[in-house]
Amino acid sequence: MAMRQTPLTCSGHTRPVVDLAFSGITPYGYFLISACKDGKPMLRQGDTGDWIGTFLGHKGAVWGATLNTDATKAATAAADFTAKVWDAVSGDEVLSLAHKHIVKSVSFTQDSSCLLTAGNDKLLRLYDLNNPETAPQEITGHSAAIKKALWCNNDKQILSAAEDKTIRLWDRSSMEVVKTLTFDTTVSSMEYVAEGEILVITYGKTIAFYNALSLELIKTVEASATINSASLHPEKDFFVAGGEDFKLYKFDYSTKEELESYKGHFGPVHCVRFSPDGELYASGSEDGTLRLWQTAVGKTYGLWKCVLPEDLGTENSEQLYSSAPEIKA
Repeated sequence: MAMRQTPLTCSGHTRPVVDLAFSGITPYGYFLISACKDGKPMLRQGDTGDWIGTFLGHKGAVWGATLNTDATKAATAAADFTAKVWDAVSGDEVLSLAHKHIVKSVSFTQDSSCLLTAGNDKLLRLYDLNNPETAPQEITGHSAAIKKALWCNNDKQILSAAEDKTIRLWDRSSMEVVKTLTFDTTVSSMEYVAEGEILVITYGKTIAFYNALSLELIKTVEASATINSASLHPEKDFFVAGGEDFKLYKFDYSTKEELESYKGHFGPVHCVRFSPDGELYASGSEDGTLRLWQTAVGKTYGLWKCVLPEDLGTENSEQLYSSAPEIKA
Protein backbone atom coordinates (compact mmCIF):
# COMPACT_ATOMS: atom_id res chain seq x y z
CA MET A 1 0.00 0.00 0.00
CA ALA A 2 1.41 3.40 -0.97
CA MET A 3 1.39 5.80 1.90
CA ARG A 4 -0.93 8.74 1.50
CA GLN A 5 -0.15 12.32 2.40
CA THR A 6 -1.64 13.43 5.70
CA PRO A 7 -1.40 17.21 5.73
CA LEU A 8 -1.53 19.26 8.88
CA THR A 9 -4.35 21.78 8.47
CA CYS A 10 -3.76 25.20 10.03
CA SER A 11 -7.02 27.04 10.54
CA GLY A 12 -7.58 30.48 12.01
CA HIS A 13 -7.82 32.71 8.95
CA THR A 14 -11.29 33.75 7.82
CA ARG A 15 -10.52 34.71 4.20
CA PRO A 16 -8.24 33.43 1.40
CA VAL A 17 -4.56 32.94 2.23
CA VAL A 18 -2.60 34.68 -0.53
CA ASP A 19 1.06 34.56 0.53
CA LEU A 20 3.32 32.69 2.92
CA ALA A 21 7.01 32.67 3.81
CA PHE A 22 9.39 30.74 6.04
CA SER A 23 12.20 32.16 8.12
CA GLY A 24 15.66 30.63 8.12
CA ILE A 25 16.55 27.99 10.71
CA THR A 26 17.06 29.61 14.13
CA PRO A 27 18.04 28.16 17.54
CA TYR A 28 14.28 27.93 18.19
CA GLY A 29 13.45 26.11 14.97
CA TYR A 30 11.98 27.88 11.95
CA PHE A 31 8.83 29.92 11.53
CA LEU A 32 6.05 30.51 9.01
CA ILE A 33 4.13 33.71 8.31
CA SER A 34 0.92 33.89 6.29
CA ALA A 35 -0.74 36.82 4.52
CA CYS A 36 -4.51 36.78 4.26
CA LYS A 37 -7.33 38.90 2.91
CA ASP A 38 -8.73 39.01 6.48
CA GLY A 39 -6.02 41.60 7.24
CA LYS A 40 -4.52 39.52 10.06
CA PRO A 41 -1.16 37.96 9.22
CA MET A 42 -0.28 35.02 11.45
CA LEU A 43 2.98 33.62 12.77
CA ARG A 44 3.34 29.87 13.30
CA GLN A 45 5.95 27.35 14.32
CA GLY A 46 7.15 26.14 10.94
CA ASP A 47 7.48 22.40 11.53
CA THR A 48 4.16 21.90 13.33
CA GLY A 49 1.96 24.75 12.14
CA ASP A 50 1.20 25.67 15.75
CA TRP A 51 -0.14 29.22 16.01
CA ILE A 52 2.14 31.64 17.83
CA GLY A 53 0.47 34.99 17.27
CA THR A 54 -1.42 37.36 14.99
CA PHE A 55 -0.08 40.74 13.90
CA LEU A 56 -2.90 43.25 14.47
CA GLY A 57 -2.93 46.70 12.88
CA HIS A 58 -3.76 46.53 9.16
CA LYS A 59 -7.11 47.91 7.99
CA GLY A 60 -7.34 45.97 4.75
CA ALA A 61 -6.37 42.73 3.03
CA VAL A 62 -2.74 41.71 3.51
CA TRP A 63 -1.22 40.68 0.17
CA GLY A 64 2.38 39.96 1.15
CA ALA A 65 4.25 38.81 4.25
CA THR A 66 7.83 37.87 5.02
CA LEU A 67 10.19 37.12 7.90
CA ASN A 68 13.82 38.05 8.16
CA THR A 69 16.36 35.21 8.32
CA ASP A 70 16.46 34.85 12.12
CA ALA A 71 12.71 35.44 12.56
CA THR A 72 13.15 38.51 14.77
CA LYS A 73 11.32 40.81 12.33
CA ALA A 74 8.28 40.46 10.10
CA ALA A 75 7.06 42.69 7.30
CA THR A 76 3.63 42.86 5.68
CA ALA A 77 2.17 44.53 2.57
CA ALA A 78 -1.47 45.54 2.55
CA ALA A 79 -4.45 47.07 0.77
CA ASP A 80 -4.60 49.89 3.36
CA PHE A 81 -1.73 51.57 1.41
CA THR A 82 0.87 50.62 4.04
CA ALA A 83 3.73 48.25 4.56
CA LYS A 84 4.40 47.45 8.19
CA VAL A 85 7.46 46.16 10.02
CA TRP A 86 6.84 44.13 13.17
CA ASP A 87 8.82 42.77 16.09
CA ALA A 88 8.24 39.06 15.42
CA VAL A 89 9.05 38.11 19.01
CA SER A 90 6.66 40.49 20.81
CA GLY A 91 4.21 40.99 17.92
CA ASP A 92 4.45 44.78 18.26
CA GLU A 93 4.26 47.07 15.25
CA VAL A 94 7.63 48.79 14.78
CA LEU A 95 7.01 50.87 11.65
CA SER A 96 4.14 51.77 9.35
CA LEU A 97 5.32 52.92 5.93
CA ALA A 98 2.76 54.94 3.99
CA HIS A 99 2.37 54.28 0.26
CA LYS A 100 0.23 55.86 -2.44
CA HIS A 101 -1.56 52.66 -3.42
CA ILE A 102 -2.04 48.99 -2.45
CA VAL A 103 1.23 47.33 -1.40
CA LYS A 104 1.71 43.77 -2.68
CA SER A 105 5.27 42.73 -1.78
CA VAL A 106 7.83 43.13 1.02
CA SER A 107 11.38 41.75 1.22
CA PHE A 108 14.21 42.20 3.77
CA THR A 109 17.90 42.31 2.90
CA GLN A 110 19.91 39.52 4.53
CA ASP A 111 21.08 41.86 7.32
CA SER A 112 17.50 43.20 7.81
CA SER A 113 18.73 46.79 7.35
CA CYS A 114 16.68 47.56 4.26
CA LEU A 115 13.10 46.75 3.24
CA LEU A 116 12.07 46.51 -0.40
CA THR A 117 8.38 47.19 -1.13
CA ALA A 118 6.32 47.13 -4.32
CA GLY A 119 2.71 47.30 -5.37
CA ASN A 120 0.02 48.93 -7.44
CA ASP A 121 1.75 52.31 -7.79
CA LYS A 122 4.33 50.60 -10.10
CA LEU A 123 7.29 51.73 -7.95
CA LEU A 124 10.00 49.81 -6.13
CA ARG A 125 10.83 51.45 -2.80
CA LEU A 126 13.94 50.84 -0.69
CA TYR A 127 13.54 51.81 2.97
CA ASP A 128 16.58 52.20 5.23
CA LEU A 129 15.27 50.60 8.42
CA ASN A 130 18.11 52.10 10.45
CA ASN A 131 16.90 55.58 9.40
CA PRO A 132 13.14 55.09 8.88
CA GLU A 133 12.44 58.83 8.80
CA THR A 134 14.49 59.14 5.60
CA ALA A 135 12.46 59.10 2.39
CA PRO A 136 12.84 55.79 0.55
CA GLN A 137 14.79 55.42 -2.67
CA GLU A 138 12.36 54.86 -5.54
CA ILE A 139 12.90 52.88 -8.73
CA THR A 140 10.59 53.46 -11.69
CA GLY A 141 10.21 51.50 -14.91
CA HIS A 142 7.27 49.11 -14.68
CA SER A 143 4.14 50.22 -16.53
CA ALA A 144 1.66 48.28 -14.36
CA ALA A 145 1.20 47.05 -10.80
CA ILE A 146 4.13 45.09 -9.37
CA LYS A 147 3.16 41.71 -7.88
CA LYS A 148 6.46 40.63 -6.34
CA ALA A 149 9.89 42.13 -5.69
CA LEU A 150 12.85 40.26 -4.21
CA TRP A 151 16.48 40.85 -3.36
CA CYS A 152 19.00 38.65 -5.17
CA ASN A 153 22.76 38.27 -5.77
CA ASN A 154 23.67 39.04 -2.13
CA ASP A 155 21.32 42.03 -2.11
CA LYS A 156 23.23 43.72 -4.93
CA GLN A 157 20.33 43.25 -7.34
CA ILE A 158 16.52 43.25 -7.29
CA LEU A 159 14.05 41.08 -9.22
CA SER A 160 10.53 42.37 -9.86
CA ALA A 161 7.50 40.80 -11.55
CA ALA A 162 4.62 43.01 -12.71
CA GLU A 163 1.28 42.96 -14.46
CA ASP A 164 2.97 44.54 -17.50
CA LYS A 165 3.95 40.90 -18.27
CA THR A 166 7.62 41.48 -17.50
CA ILE A 167 10.22 40.40 -14.97
CA ARG A 168 13.02 42.91 -14.52
CA LEU A 169 16.45 42.61 -12.97
CA TRP A 170 17.72 45.84 -11.41
CA ASP A 171 21.10 46.96 -10.12
CA ARG A 172 20.76 48.24 -6.56
CA SER A 173 23.50 50.86 -6.70
CA SER A 174 22.69 52.42 -10.08
CA MET A 175 18.93 51.69 -9.75
CA GLU A 176 18.97 50.90 -13.48
CA VAL A 177 17.39 47.89 -15.17
CA VAL A 178 19.94 45.23 -16.15
CA LYS A 179 17.69 42.88 -18.09
CA THR A 180 13.99 42.41 -18.86
CA LEU A 181 12.07 39.22 -19.57
CA THR A 182 8.76 39.59 -21.42
CA PHE A 183 5.95 37.03 -21.35
CA ASP A 184 2.68 36.48 -23.21
CA THR A 185 0.75 36.52 -19.96
CA THR A 186 1.15 37.94 -16.46
CA VAL A 187 3.59 36.12 -14.20
CA SER A 188 1.63 34.67 -11.28
CA SER A 189 4.50 34.01 -8.85
CA MET A 190 8.24 34.27 -8.38
CA GLU A 191 10.64 32.51 -5.98
CA TYR A 192 14.35 33.21 -5.67
CA VAL A 193 16.65 30.38 -4.57
CA ALA A 194 19.95 31.90 -3.42
CA GLU A 195 21.77 28.56 -3.39
CA GLY A 196 22.51 28.15 -7.08
CA GLU A 197 20.97 31.52 -8.04
CA ILE A 198 17.75 30.04 -9.45
CA LEU A 199 14.58 31.98 -10.19
CA VAL A 200 11.34 29.96 -10.16
CA ILE A 201 8.40 31.60 -11.89
CA THR A 202 4.89 30.56 -12.88
CA TYR A 203 2.63 31.86 -15.64
CA GLY A 204 -0.42 30.16 -17.13
CA LYS A 205 0.20 26.40 -16.85
CA THR A 206 3.98 26.86 -17.05
CA ILE A 207 6.59 26.54 -14.31
CA ALA A 208 9.89 28.02 -15.50
CA PHE A 209 13.39 28.03 -14.03
CA TYR A 210 15.90 30.76 -14.86
CA ASN A 211 19.41 31.66 -13.85
CA ALA A 212 18.75 34.61 -11.53
CA LEU A 213 21.94 36.46 -12.48
CA SER A 214 21.70 36.24 -16.28
CA LEU A 215 17.94 35.57 -16.62
CA GLU A 216 18.85 32.75 -19.03
CA LEU A 217 16.20 30.04 -19.20
CA ILE A 218 17.17 26.71 -17.58
CA LYS A 219 13.98 24.71 -18.20
CA THR A 220 10.20 24.88 -18.32
CA VAL A 221 7.60 22.35 -17.20
CA GLU A 222 3.96 22.30 -18.28
CA ALA A 223 1.32 21.39 -15.70
CA SER A 224 -2.21 20.20 -16.43
CA ALA A 225 -3.87 23.24 -14.81
CA THR A 226 -3.26 26.95 -14.31
CA ILE A 227 -0.50 27.28 -11.70
CA ASN A 228 -0.42 30.11 -9.16
CA SER A 229 2.78 29.24 -7.29
CA ALA A 230 5.76 26.86 -7.31
CA SER A 231 8.69 26.16 -5.01
CA LEU A 232 12.00 24.34 -5.56
CA HIS A 233 13.30 21.95 -2.88
CA PRO A 234 16.51 23.23 -1.19
CA GLU A 235 18.41 20.18 -2.50
CA LYS A 236 16.87 20.77 -5.95
CA ASP A 237 15.64 17.17 -6.18
CA PHE A 238 12.09 18.21 -6.92
CA PHE A 239 9.65 21.07 -6.92
CA VAL A 240 6.02 21.51 -5.94
CA ALA A 241 3.27 23.61 -7.51
CA GLY A 242 -0.35 24.51 -6.82
CA GLY A 243 -3.06 26.30 -8.73
CA GLU A 244 -6.62 26.68 -9.88
CA ASP A 245 -7.66 22.99 -9.78
CA PHE A 246 -7.26 22.82 -5.95
CA LYS A 247 -4.43 20.28 -6.40
CA LEU A 248 -0.80 20.15 -5.36
CA TYR A 249 1.74 18.71 -7.78
CA LYS A 250 5.22 17.36 -7.11
CA PHE A 251 7.72 17.01 -9.98
CA ASP A 252 11.22 15.60 -10.33
CA TYR A 253 13.44 18.62 -11.07
CA SER A 254 15.92 16.70 -13.23
CA THR A 255 13.52 14.65 -15.36
CA LYS A 256 10.48 17.01 -15.11
CA GLU A 257 8.35 13.92 -14.41
CA GLU A 258 5.20 14.40 -12.34
CA LEU A 259 5.70 12.34 -9.18
CA GLU A 260 2.51 13.04 -7.25
CA SER A 261 -0.68 15.03 -7.50
CA TYR A 262 -3.49 15.17 -5.00
CA LYS A 263 -6.37 17.39 -4.06
CA GLY A 264 -4.78 19.68 -1.55
CA HIS A 265 -7.50 22.17 -0.71
CA PHE A 266 -11.15 23.09 -1.11
CA GLY A 267 -10.33 26.09 -3.28
CA PRO A 268 -7.55 27.30 -5.59
CA VAL A 269 -4.02 27.12 -4.17
CA HIS A 270 -2.49 30.61 -4.09
CA CYS A 271 0.95 29.97 -2.60
CA VAL A 272 3.31 27.08 -1.89
CA ARG A 273 6.78 27.09 -0.30
CA PHE A 274 9.31 24.55 0.97
CA SER A 275 10.58 24.84 4.52
CA PRO A 276 14.25 25.84 4.89
CA ASP A 277 15.24 22.25 5.81
CA GLY A 278 13.22 20.82 2.91
CA GLU A 279 11.32 18.41 5.17
CA LEU A 280 7.91 19.86 4.40
CA TYR A 281 6.13 22.36 2.21
CA ALA A 282 3.29 24.69 3.07
CA SER A 283 0.35 25.68 0.89
CA GLY A 284 -2.16 28.50 1.29
CA SER A 285 -5.55 28.58 -0.36
CA GLU A 286 -8.74 30.39 -1.22
CA ASP A 287 -10.36 28.05 1.35
CA GLY A 288 -8.75 30.06 4.17
CA THR A 289 -6.40 27.34 5.38
CA LEU A 290 -2.69 26.67 5.36
CA ARG A 291 -1.61 23.06 5.01
CA LEU A 292 1.73 21.46 5.75
CA TRP A 293 2.77 18.46 3.65
CA GLN A 294 5.59 15.99 4.24
CA THR A 295 8.33 15.83 1.64
CA ALA A 296 9.09 12.20 2.55
CA VAL A 297 5.77 10.61 3.53
CA GLY A 298 5.99 8.28 6.53
CA LYS A 299 9.05 9.90 8.12
CA THR A 300 8.97 10.94 11.76
CA TYR A 301 9.13 14.73 11.71
CA GLY A 302 7.26 17.49 13.54
CA LEU A 303 3.82 16.09 14.36
CA TRP A 304 4.14 13.18 11.93
CA LYS A 305 4.87 9.75 13.40
CA CYS A 306 6.81 7.12 11.50
CA VAL A 307 4.93 3.99 10.43
CA LEU A 308 7.06 0.92 9.74
CA PRO A 309 6.37 -1.02 6.50
CA GLU A 310 5.18 -4.10 8.40
CA ASP A 311 2.51 -1.96 10.07
CA LEU A 312 1.01 -0.92 6.76
CA GLY A 313 -2.35 -2.40 5.98
CA THR A 314 -3.36 -2.35 9.63
CA GLU A 315 -6.28 -0.31 10.79
CA ASN A 316 -3.88 2.04 12.57
CA SER A 317 -1.98 3.04 9.45
CA GLU A 318 -5.22 3.57 7.59
CA GLN A 319 -6.14 6.03 10.30
CA LEU A 320 -2.72 7.71 10.28
CA TYR A 321 -2.65 8.10 6.51
CA SER A 322 -6.30 8.84 5.88
CA SER A 323 -7.09 11.79 3.65
CA ALA A 324 -7.08 15.26 5.02
CA PRO A 325 -10.00 16.03 7.30
CA GLU A 326 -12.43 18.37 5.62
CA ILE A 327 -11.92 21.36 7.83
CA LYS A 328 -12.65 24.89 6.70
CA ALA A 329 -11.47 27.72 8.88
